[in-house]
Amino acid sequence: MVRILGKEIFKTTTGTPFLIPTTGTGAWESALTNTLSPGDRIVSFLIGQFSLLWIDQQKRLGFNVDVVESEWGQGANLEILAEKIAADRAHTIKAVCIVHNETATGVTNNLAAVRRILDEYRHPALYLVDGVSSICALDFRMDEWGVDVALTGSQKALSLPTGMGIVCASPKALEASKSAQSVRFFFDWNDYLKFYKLGTFWPYTPSVQLLHGMRAALDVIFEEGLDHVIERHSRLGKATRLAVEAWGLKNCTQREEWFSDTVTAVVVPPYIDSTEIVKRAWKRYNLSLGLGLNKVAGKVFRIGHLGHLNDLQLLGCLAGVEMVLKDVGYPVKMGSGVAAASSYLQNTIPLIPLRI
Repeated sequence: MVRILGKEIFKTTTGTPFLIPTTGTGAWESALTNTLSPGDRIVSFLIGQFSLLWIDQQKRLGFNVDVVESEWGQGANLEILAEKIAADRAHTIKAVCIVHNETATGVTNNLAAVRRILDEYRHPALYLVDGVSSICALDFRMDEWGVDVALTGSQKALSLPTGMGIVCASPKALEASKSAQSVRFFFDWNDYLKFYKLGTFWPYTPSVQLLHGMRAALDVIFEEGLDHVIERHSRLGKATRLAVEAWGLKNCTQREEWFSDTVTAVVVPPYIDSTEIVKRAWKRYNLSLGLGLNKVAGKVFRIGHLGHLNDLQLLGCLAGVEMVLKDVGYPVKMGSGVAAASSYLQNTIPLIPLRI
């Protein structure tokens, strides 16, 4: 049951996972409605498109959302969080919600620092984390960091099609669900828990094909070793950033401490529309890059480097990006990014453990 339901990917021994046929948006709703009641005060960080969408959902579900906004390209403002937590002696804040890895801007937040703030002021707020583009790719420690609800999706680091939301709840979150007054049905954890006691896992018809895929995906991850998977993503992220630097372009992420190892958002010069880069990559080179979203639309394109991806595949992607940059009139030196990335990778790629 542990492996099937995925406790290990969250690094928890006490959490209870739920596999729900849904997207990350449904996983968000499950996390919120099972632990909170309408009108509850939430502190939530707005740092990009996906945190913006989660905040929109929080408001539409009837919660009192206290938004802490940062410039896109920056991480969550934890100084403001500390101020709010310190001032909240009556404990009106019922939850802190944060996106671990904001894919719109390539920003990763420091989850351990959030837990330190809550602990410093002995604040009982629930700690809810969107790990859609981080879990199984970035360092994530549910128990150690005191995360109460963590969630991810099948389509990112698990390398499956979209359609499976994976939510993991701490004992504290399960206790909160007993008194939470939000309306829920399809996402109700209590229905799952009843079936767990009966020896099965789903209160309705499961998405069987995705469950088979999940089983295979977990086997691949555990065969490589989760820590090795995280190290590989760290290597791919560093190699991509070195390529961007060699091209003479800038990372949307403004400080090194926020650099993401699963996606890099690349800022283009003002005379180039990044949307044209994405379109040209797809139409000419069969290369799928990410668009700039909302505030950074037309200003950035995104290189994803997560999931079942190896170093040589990344180099092929970087070569393709160089050709596209040349196509749209950017004076890139062909091979510069590939050379920077491959030089770094050649010195850091370990022997494959299973082949030693």
